[in-house]
Amino acid sequence: MSAVKNFKRNERGLLAKPPIDYVFNEDESVNWRKMVRKNYLVPNKQRTNESDVNLLEDKDLLILLGGIKELAQIRGFSSVSYEVVAANQEYFATSCIIDWLPNYETDNKPVSFSALADAHQDNTYSFASNFLAATAENRAFVRCVRNFLKINIVGQEEMGGGSTQKQALHSTGRSAAKTDSSPVSLLEKVMESKNVTFQNIKSKLEQEEFPKASTFESVKDIPKTKTFELIARLKKL
Repeated sequence: MSAVKNFKRNERGLLAKPPIDYVFNEDESVNWRKMVRKNYLVPNKQRTNESDVNLLEDKDLLILLGGIKELAQIRGFSSVSYEVVAANQEYFATSCIIDWLPNYETDNKPVSFSALADAHQDNTYSFASNFLAATAENRAFVRCVRNFLKINIVGQEEMGGGSTQKQALHSTGRSAAKTDSSPVSLLEKVMESKNVTFQNIKSKLEQEEFPKASTFESVKDIPKTKTFELIARLKKL
């Protein structure tokens, strides 16, 4: 995915053409949350029965994918790329890397930012469970944009939850497959292939001052997002 080329930006890195009505915080940084247009906001039906988004707090809202894409274009980026962390019929995980254009918020320096996301039968709805790769890709993109722009409203693409039917399938023959494709199992397989021990992993995390790394007793104690990162790093060895 590449950026639109005909946008014109001023000396601060903000869009001058087409003109945009930016909303700013007191410290003069852009309030990207306020830049989300209301037609891209919908109620989070898992949290509220209210249908009027004007009456809802951020915690009860969801951002549509179109709104996230619009924000990314307004902020400005040079490229979007993906790195597949794990892929099989039951589980897909990928990282999204966005190279953001420089602006005054980044001291006029380009910034590369990434985020991880996964999709499997127990965290997807209806037809999305048949398109795990696309679902994980969209989720990673949404999280990358949201986290970089410090937006705390969850994206609609990030919503998950398996149905009763899926849970029944899980209990009648698919649990072994899911266990094999879990982030922990995938990390253990990569560690084995690279001849890396848990102690190696733990020591490295401690050197990098990863929070609570000294308390980890097995790979199961490593946060899932960090597990994805470790898988990607080990595969490059």
